[in-house]
Amino acid sequence: MTNAIELKDVELHFPRSKGLLGGLLGLMKTRDRAGKGKFTALRDIDLDVAQGEVIGVIGRNGSGKSTMLRVMAGVYRADAGSVKVRGRTSLLAGVSVGLNLNLTGRENVHLYGSILGHTKETMDGMLADILSFSELGEFIEEPLRTYSSGMKARLGLAIASAVEPEILLIDEVLGVGDPQFREKSKKRILDLVKSTGTVVVVSHSFSLMKEICDRLVLVHEGRIHTVGSPDDVIRAYYEVTGG
Repeated sequence: MTNAIELKDVELHFPRSKGLLGGLLGLMKTRDRAGKGKFTALRDIDLDVAQGEVIGVIGRNGSGKSTMLRVMAGVYRADAGSVKVRGRTSLLAGVSVGLNLNLTGRENVHLYGSILGHTKETMDGMLADILSFSELGEFIEEPLRTYSSGMKARLGLAIASAVEPEILLIDEVLGVGDPQFREKSKKRILDLVKSTGTVVVVSHSFSLMKEICDRLVLVHEGRIHTVGSPDDVIRAYYEVTGG
């Protein structure tokens, strides 16, 4: 089977700064330094994701799982190793990434589409599906700043999945919203997989991961600790973190 994503010996460094020190102080204490003024965010990352596979990525906050997802998306360029991604990729990271709080929902549909290289006409053709999935109704004409976090999540996932990417990267979004929306989200992802899509999901919701993922990846202190079945990797997570 052809791989959609191949990471080989990937390493990524970030500069040390006052902004990073606050949130990453504990992380930096436990990782190897990459040289004066830098710390290693990812090291020795080897991972193959097959086409049509749903991979879940778990780990403590600050472990490097979201950073690894952004390397796959091309947001961060690896300092060492190789990154190969085969297919049209869409990154949905957070409830408002790629969206503008001052624009209406409709205008954000056009904005998000333009980021992915789609014309306004193409996105207008997807609008009915986006509205149906997001259930925003007349709020589609209101500024995004008036939306709840759940509404933003519904709009973001609706757009990201409507454009039918070959590879969908999702960071901490599927657990947002009410139970009904989470159920719709799972069905949406599974429908995407059936149409030969590849999905990589970062989430703290282990029950969700066990339900939709073929395999899980445990990232710990910037390295891949375990790859395997959801049950095995979740067990490894508790062993490594102590709960």
